[in-house]
Amino acid sequence: MGDRSYNSKFEYLKFEFQDSGVVTVYINRPEVLNACNEVLHKELSRVFRVLSEDPEVKVIVVTGVGRAFSAGGDLEMVENMCENFENTMEQFYDAKAIVEEILSCDKPIVSAINGVAIGAGLAVALLADISVIGENVKFSDGHVRFGVAAGDHAVLTWPLMCGMAKSKYYLLTGEFLTGKEAERIGLVSLAVVDELVLDKALEIADNLSKKSQLSLKFTKRALNHWFRVGWPVFESSLTYEMLNFMGPDAKEGIVALRERRDPNFIN
Repeated sequence: MGDRSYNSKFEYLKFEFQDSGVVTVYINRPEVLNACNEVLHKELSRVFRVLSEDPEVKVIVVTGVGRAFSAGGDLEMVENMCENFENTMEQFYDAKAIVEEILSCDKPIVSAINGVAIGAGLAVALLADISVIGENVKFSDGHVRFGVAAGDHAVLTWPLMCGMAKSKYYLLTGEFLTGKEAERIGLVSLAVVDELVLDKALEIADNLSKKSQLSLKFTKRALNHWFRVGWPVFESSLTYEMLNFMGPDAKEGIVALRERRDPNFIN
């Protein structure tokens, strides 16, 4: 089923189609823990619209190849953002589109969070309609650790999912959570044995594929209005993030990461 030429149209995403209407999308840069470069970031901003418009696709499962879901933006992409305003604006629009397209996608999205998830990767993982994570998988929003505001998705989604107190704690400290803790506070749908993450996500997707697709579409659309109510919050957080990328703290955060030391922020 589906247009199997998708695999030739996307460089860093690969697709597996099932006759049931379930398509599995693999984030495929395992040599760098599926971190986003400019091409992958743009592909994530497009893929959900493309699949939403495919009449043969019923349910989308997203996971990572190898031992990570996605380790956020790679350092080269972040450095380019710090050094060039046009690059910053391009990533601003792509980051905004990732959130918009996931919320607008008419097909249910199930994330199988099989390993570390940070930044843009975490946005995809947690904005999915149903999220399945390994109990021992660790993730973090992490923006503040590199001197930029949390902007990819977290200021919009975390308070709705797990409340303001936990959101402020994790987004201001940048601390890592385990999958088990994320389930406990309501940030993900399910935490399962690490080795069963994708199997469980596919089981859920198969179940969804047998339901009335119109009822799923309208239920998702109605629920996502809660996020749309907070859209100005998201846009402001994303703007603040991009503003930080043009300042000195983000540059220091990158250098500190490369030198494996604590950053010395000045602001």
